Amino acid sequence: MSLVKYEILNAVVEYGSLTKAAEALNITQSAVSHAIASLETDCGFSLLNRGRTGVHVTAEGERILGYTREILRWNELMNQEISLIRGAEVGTVRIGTFASVSTQWLPGILKQFRQRHPGIEIKLWEGDYAEIEAWLAGGAIDLGFLSLGDASPFENIPLQKDRMMCILPQDHPLAEETSVTFEVLLEQPFILPRWGGDNEIERLIRQHAAKLNVVYEVAEDQAIMAMVRNGLGISLLPEMVLQGHTAELALVPLHGDPYRTIGLACPSLANLSPATRRFIEAVQEWLAPTR
Repeated sequence: MSLVKYEILNAVVEYGSLTKAAEALNITQSAVSHAIASLETDCGFSLLNRGRTGVHVTAEGERILGYTREILRWNELMNQEISLIRGAEVGTVRIGTFASVSTQWLPGILKQFRQRHPGIEIKLWEGDYAEIEAWLAGGAIDLGFLSLGDASPFENIPLQKDRMMCILPQDHPLAEETSVTFEVLLEQPFILPRWGGDNEIERLIRQHAAKLNVVYEVAEDQAIMAMVRNGLGISLLPEMVLQGHTAELALVPLHGDPYRTIGLACPSLANLSPATRRFIEAVQEWLAPTR
């Protein structure tokens, strides 16, 4: 077995395709197929299922994948340390992110980071909270932006509080209120954001032991805002999500100013690579003026 085979397996699982993995690694598809077949021979069982919908990891392959990712992570960490000793900064950092961070933060952070650390490659994995947590647990990413909760299994670095706002049509009876209580929301048709994982809306509902009058469950923030504009219900969204999208909406704070805490999470802060530490420093520096 070799690191090259592990890297190829990881790429095939990541892209869900032998062809796309070959393109990403700049090798031929036959080389990818040969490496996977060789690795399956070494293991003595199939690692991948190949079908019309793409390539999917088998149950046995899933068990092996965690180890191969860990081996590749430690190899990457060692190579980065060697480069630092030689006076160079190189490496790859895989970051899990969700939509509002990707839109509001990452363009500025990545622009600044590339200027200062041109030898470090950043790979982005965008998903919801649940997907990012799964990627962290499985070793697919090094670091993930998350809404931090009390029950998180990961170590984390809090970055910024993001106030939750009630969004309503501009002609709604509550639109002129200075704030609304959570109890008032129970009387309204509610559009529930479906963000996956233990998100801030779910935590608020548990905190108030409440049952909302949910008329729709929607994953996309833009769709939620459009439905509210058209009088289909009210909703709750963080201020960060609403930046630049407040036309024809009324924004009213919730009583008590509940908020989500956006942070960076990882399995172990002590075992981060030098390149990952540089990225964390860049994020903290970029956010410092807004805190």
